[in-house]
Amino acid sequence: MIRQAAFTGNARLLKGGLHCHTTRSDGRGTPEEVIRLHAEHGYDFLAITDHRKYNYRNFAPETGITILPGMEMDRNLRSEYGYRCFHTVCIGPEKGQGNAYEQDQVFESGFVKDQYEYQAVLDEIHAAGNLTIYCHPDWSGTPAHTFAEMKGNFAMEIWNTGCVVENEMDVDNGLYWDELLMRGVKIYAVATDDGHSMYQHCKGWVCVNAQNNVAAILEALKNGAFYSSTGPEIRDFAIEDGVARVACSPCAHIDFLYGGFPSRVVRGDGIETAECKVPEGTRYLRARVVDAQGQRAWTNPIFLAE
Repeated sequence: MIRQAAFTGNARLLKGGLHCHTTRSDGRGTPEEVIRLHAEHGYDFLAITDHRKYNYRNFAPETGITILPGMEMDRNLRSEYGYRCFHTVCIGPEKGQGNAYEQDQVFESGFVKDQYEYQAVLDEIHAAGNLTIYCHPDWSGTPAHTFAEMKGNFAMEIWNTGCVVENEMDVDNGLYWDELLMRGVKIYAVATDDGHSMYQHCKGWVCVNAQNNVAAILEALKNGAFYSSTGPEIRDFAIEDGVARVACSPCAHIDFLYGGFPSRVVRGDGIETAECKVPEGTRYLRARVVDAQGQRAWTNPIFLAE
């Protein structure tokens, strides 16, 4: 049996947020307010990712939330097609554990001519010991073939609450994700909020199979040991004897996806399980769960034939 990494091991799943803003940059809530809000919504960990300003600090330690060190980096792109940009969430280990950044270290924005020039920015982030997530590809206007040429991102955003609420964009970047996967880019996907106003927080998250400390959470994220959600729970995703199986909270349909096309869609009233025979030659398979309210959850792919 091949089981997607979120559902192996003995650690409980931790609920976490990977992209939010506070008054340290252009957010509306103070760091204390934002952390407390997430604690009230059952979050176990949170990254405070203000624009170009690095953070290690837990501003509300009484909540017990684990704070992932991080920030959001960006560059604008001069393009004949209009506005384009590259935005990247950076998350890294604690100070003294291989993270080269300082608390409150500030970085400049600027312009790059193309994705190859932006790669140098990514390389610097990785050299500083941080993981990178490519943000809101729909809102950024970045074609998948452009992103596919940038190296080292462990994940992209499948959902971004701020873009959904304000622009009706980045609702489900599944086709974009599948294009990358079909091009041979092994990358995971995360649901995030990118919350600026307080009402944008706590609507998209990841559930990570890890012990509740920074090092363990980062390792699990890097290895794809998580699923993403705006509501439904995914309890298992596995392939055995050529058959994929999903177990989840009650939902309206379960989709098995490969190459941007559903291999199978199972519909029902409050269904909690579904199966799909894996098509021959499939290189990966992922699943999406949608509940009666239209809320979604996404597994990471199970990778099969290379």
